[in-house]
Parts: sequence; structure tokens; C-alpha cells
Amino acid sequence: MVVPFGPGAVQDTVARTFSQELGKELGASVLVENKPGAGGTVGTLQAAKAPGDGNTLVLAAASHTLAGHLYSKLGYDPIKDFTGVAYIGNSGYVIAAPSNLGVNNLADYVKLLKSKPGQFNYASAGNGSATHLGMAYFLSKAGAEMQHVPMKSTGDAVNEVLAGRVQGVTSAVVGLVGFKQDPRIKLLAYTGTQRSRFMPDLPTAAEAGVPGYKFDSWIGVLTPSTTPKAEVDKLNAALNKVLALPEVQQRLANLGVESGPNMSVDDFQKLLKADYEQAGVLVKASGARIE
Repeated sequence: MVVPFGPGAVQDTVARTFSQELGKELGASVLVENKPGAGGTVGTLQAAKAPGDGNTLVLAAASHTLAGHLYSKLGYDPIKDFTGVAYIGNSGYVIAAPSNLGVNNLADYVKLLKSKPGQFNYASAGNGSATHLGMAYFLSKAGAEMQHVPMKSTGDAVNEVLAGRVQGVTSAVVGLVGFKQDPRIKLLAYTGTQRSRFMPDLPTAAEAGVPGYKFDSWIGVLTPSTTPKAEVDKLNAALNKVLALPEVQQRLANLGVESGPNMSVDDFQKLLKADYEQAGVLVKASGARIE
């Protein structure tokens, strides 16, 4: 199973919550391979070119559909070159800053950013990643400016904030849920329309002073579109069975993932197509573009 981001990314952490159980269900080992680079497009391109024999899976998220609108020379079509095998769930994002910045809420953070346009930096998991677009979209909604510092993974980006080397990051809940009590970092807002059940005390961005801002990510498993339907259906059944296991559900919840519902291949493909259209709107609003 290809994870197109490095350790600490949403895809990487989620993939490891069920890979062992999936292997048992399929009667074969499921190896999680990290292939990071260029906002997830390096590993995804390799997967797109892999044989459609059912042996190549991709743990994907919102960055997959965003890439189709960000890159002028992507090398693959996010929709046509992949088939959605199974929907895992959804994860909202969290906006965070280093504690040494001295801000305690999102309103103060935005005020500080506006007072020094372009003088602060934010880190992401790479150009075109969801962590890049989520922050760029936030800044456009807030009317603020920051410089982008692309890293190789969400874990690297969060570490830059923890060290105080950059002044902001947006990460899926899974990337920050373990730092709620860490004195080095301040969690400022949740990016969903409602507060996360995993962080009920954290206000939404809209509540905290940036109305109209919403950003979250689906998480799912894809395979090359050349994979025969019978094989895709087999994988869908196996994944849905594994994802319904109580222990897997609990692991996903511990990571801040709102799991389910189980989807058929057709329903997940419809979700991907709808998200691809929405991704185009988001990219246009953020003004981001990668040649």
C-alpha cells in the first residue's frame, strides 16, 4: 500500500491502523510503503503506472483531488487513472502556532499576521499538499499573508512549529491530537463547520473570527483504474469488513478520524468526483498554483 507522504502524515498513520488486519483478510502481507514528494504526487504517479493486478493500493486524502487543479504537468489524472476502492472516513484540520509567538486565540493570531504582512512563515507537508492548501485558503479568508515553507511530511512541518522555527501550520487532527497539552504549541482553531468531538474545547475557525472558512479531508483507499472490477469488488469487501472491526474503529477514533460509513465502489467514486469539483473551487479561491 503506497503512502505518498512521509511518516506522520494522515495517510501514513491511518494506513498502519488496519494494514495488518487487511493482510489477514486477504491472506497476503500488506506492506506500507512511504513514497513522499511534491505534495504526494511522486508516490501517486508511481502507483498510477503500476500494473492493475490488485497488488497496488494508495492511501489517499484530499491532496489527491487537489493535485489535479494545482499542477500543470501532473502526469496522471486523479479521477480517470484511479478507482476508489474503499472510503475510510473524514478528518478535520487544526490551525496551530508556536507558543513563543505569544498568541492565545485565532483572532489575536490573525491580528498579528496582518500587522506584519509576509514576515511570518508557515510549514506544510509540501507544495500542493492539503496542509499547504488548507493554510493558503485560511490566509485568503483571513486577509493575511505568510511565507510558505514546504517540508517533506506533516510530521516535519509540525516539528518546525514545535521548534519555533516557523509561525504556523495546519494539520489534520491526527497530526496534532497528541500535542494538545504540549507547552511548545498552541492549537488555535478547528477547520470544520462544527467542533470536533476529539477536541470539543477548540473553537471552529468561524467561531474564532474567520467566517466562511471550512477545510477537511476524506480518507480512502484507491487502486489503478486498470484493475479488473472483480478484483476491486473483492478489495472493497475486504476493506469494509476490516474497517468495521471494533479495534480498527477505536484506533481511527484515537487518531481523530470520523470513520465510515462503508461505501460501495460506485458510491466512493461519486464522492471522489464531487470532491474533485470542490477542490477546483478551493484552489481557485486560495490562488495557489504549481508549475
